[in-house]
Amino acid sequence: MNTATNGDGMDEAPEERGLISDRIRNALSEAIAGGRMPAGTALDEQDLADRFGASRTPVREALRQLAFAGLVELRPRRGGVVARTTPERIAEMFETTAEIEAMCVRLATYRITPLERSRLMDLHEASAAMVAAGDVDAYDGFNRAFHETLYAATHNGFLAEQALAIRERLAAFRRTQLRQASRIDASRAEHGAVLAAMAEGDGEAAARRMRAHMLNASSALGRYVAGQGEREG
Repeated sequence: MNTATNGDGMDEAPEERGLISDRIRNALSEAIAGGRMPAGTALDEQDLADRFGASRTPVREALRQLAFAGLVELRPRRGGVVARTTPERIAEMFETTAEIEAMCVRLATYRITPLERSRLMDLHEASAAMVAAGDVDAYDGFNRAFHETLYAATHNGFLAEQALAIRERLAAFRRTQLRQASRIDASRAEHGAVLAAMAEGDGEAAARRMRAHMLNASSALGRYVAGQGEREG
């Protein structure tokens, strides 16, 4: 197996670095989205490398991705800090994505192919086991696949690109809200309601249900963050 040394005394294969980077990014993004790392918190590469038992290369990549998502501000030669993201800003982002996703599902209702419909139904059925097990991480992966299948089913490449871009900006918050009590159960039920409207060919109803689904996610995030604050208090 080929490995690369980054100069800080640790060897990691490229694929291993990618997995480690994902793990670090997810851990930091959830801590930020959940309010456990407030704005202004310093993010030192070496400290994070020691914390996660990694080299600085995957840490640097994780911070770069978090900066792209707007969660971290990178400062030349001074490391990074957690960016300031207000509750109002997050609410605006969820409101925007709710409208975009509603538009996607409305178009998808009329344009979806039999193969795409089968893919959505298979995903929805498979998610039942994740909900029963309370496996938030697995459900998060499914949730991403479910929504991205809907984007593709619009058969509007530009709209799908915009939906995916804003999803990436909200990924940490969308993942974190799933940890709010019973949220994955409610999320799956909301997906089922959207699929039922699509099956009836009612694009407007499907859009309304998707909009409500996304706004419910925003509310769940708020409850989760508030609960975290109470526990720490």
